[in-house]
Amino acid sequence: MELSEVVDFFDTYLRVNEFKEDAINGLQVEGEEEVEKIVFCVDASMESFVRALEVDANMVFCHHGLIWGGIRRVDGILRKRLKFLLENELSLYSAHLPLDAHREVGNNACLLRLIDVEPEEPFGEYKGYKIGYAGYCDKEFEEILEVMEENFENIGYLKFGRDKVEKVAAISGRGAFAIDEAKKNNVDLLITGEMEHSAYHLAKDNEMNVIFVGHYQSETLGLKKLVNLTRSELGIEAEFIDIPTGL
Repeated sequence: MELSEVVDFFDTYLRVNEFKEDAINGLQVEGEEEVEKIVFCVDASMESFVRALEVDANMVFCHHGLIWGGIRRVDGILRKRLKFLLENELSLYSAHLPLDAHREVGNNACLLRLIDVEPEEPFGEYKGYKIGYAGYCDKEFEEILEVMEENFENIGYLKFGRDKVEKVAAISGRGAFAIDEAKKNNVDLLITGEMEHSAYHLAKDNEMNVIFVGHYQSETLGLKKLVNLTRSELGIEAEFIDIPTGL
C-alpha cells in the first residue's frame, strides 16, 4: 500500500489532528513510497530502527517519536537517528496522546479492559485533553492486583484506599498527576505506569489506591492492538517489537 494511504488511515482512525502538544503526531520521517511491513514499538530508538530492518520492515510506528516541539538543529543523537532512517528509507510515524486517548485501541482503554471494565468516562486532564478513562466494577483490590501481576512484570502499588473497588481509572505512562482528579471523581483505584516518589504522599493523603505497571509496559497495549488492526484493515504485514526498559 502507498505510504500516503497508510498515513491517511492512521491520521483519521487515531484523530491525530485533534491533538495539539509538544509531540509531533503523524508522519515524522518519509521513507519509501510503498509500505510493505510495519513494526510497532514504544520508542523511536536506534535499536527499534535496526530491528525493523532485520525483519524487513520499511515503516516504524512508535508511541514516543523523535520530534518534540520542532527541530532547532540536527546534530548528536538526532542526526544519527535521522541519518539512519533516511539512508534506509524507513518511514517513521508517531502517535503520542492520540494513542493514549483512543477509546478502542488506546493504552488506557486497554488497561481497563484487562480487568473487564469498560472505558465509560473520559478521565485524566493533560494539556487540555482527557487522555484516560474511568469505568465501573464490583471487585476487590486484591483481585485487580492479581490480574495486573499476571499481565505485567515487576509492578508496584500503594494501598491507601478501601478494599472494595467500584470505580477505577487508567492513565498510562506518568499518570500519577491524576491522583487528585481521581479523588474528586470518587475513583477507588488509579492504574498508571511510572512509579513516582511524589505519588506516595499524594495517594496517602487522598486515601487512594494506585497500581503502577511500569511506564514502558503500560504503553505497549495500544500498539499491540494496532498490529492486529493493520493486518485486518490494511492487509499489511505488521508486528510488535518488544524493547523493555524495565522502567
